[in-house]
Amino acid sequence: MGAGRGAFTRLGLIQGFERRVPIRHIIGDGVEMSVNVPNALAVFRIAMVLPIMAFTRADQIDDHYAIAAGLFIIASFTDFLDGYWARRTTGGTVLGAFLDTTADKIMVTGILLALVSVDRVSIWPAAIIIFREFTVMALRGVVAQRGGLIAPSTWGKIKAFTQYAAIFSAFLRLADKWGPWYLDQWLMLIAVVATIGSAWGYITAFWSVVRTEPSDVPK
Repeated sequence: MGAGRGAFTRLGLIQGFERRVPIRHIIGDGVEMSVNVPNALAVFRIAMVLPIMAFTRADQIDDHYAIAAGLFIIASFTDFLDGYWARRTTGGTVLGAFLDTTADKIMVTGILLALVSVDRVSIWPAAIIIFREFTVMALRGVVAQRGGLIAPSTWGKIKAFTQYAAIFSAFLRLADKWGPWYLDQWLMLIAVVATIGSAWGYITAFWSVVRTEPSDVPK
């Protein structure tokens, strides 16, 4: 029980859903849902994924990579904006945290797959990043089942920034290589290191929660 309690205080984990800001709407049989600007921005970010993927592969359109990069910048900015808005208004909700992290993972995964399909990103860094996203998503699910929520860590924020920088650079690849690789490939390497570092931080901090039986986790 002590190990489970200690893990719930690391990386900014907020214990218990009862400490959240009150949810605005009840839909159906006890299903809680909040409709606000941060949540709408997260949904918008998810909706932007398919157009970005389509323009990435639309080689019949002039400057299709530049168009995809522009759309990606808009979608990425909403990631910063919804978090900022939530902190300034509601302080964050369970649904908001779920939509935010889910939108980020859908966007990064979908766009990486599109870039791999046009040889702008190697399959290996893309696979590492995507595997990390699924691993952390599963970890968040286990922690949520125990009654808590994992807040973003410093490593997670660094990971997101480096991934966004690498993806944007892959869209607008420079003509000349920097040694054996292009600039965007060096940035992708940095993103992979940050991705592994953030995953390791989450796993080591919350592994005791994963190993704890549900009945042993403090309420």
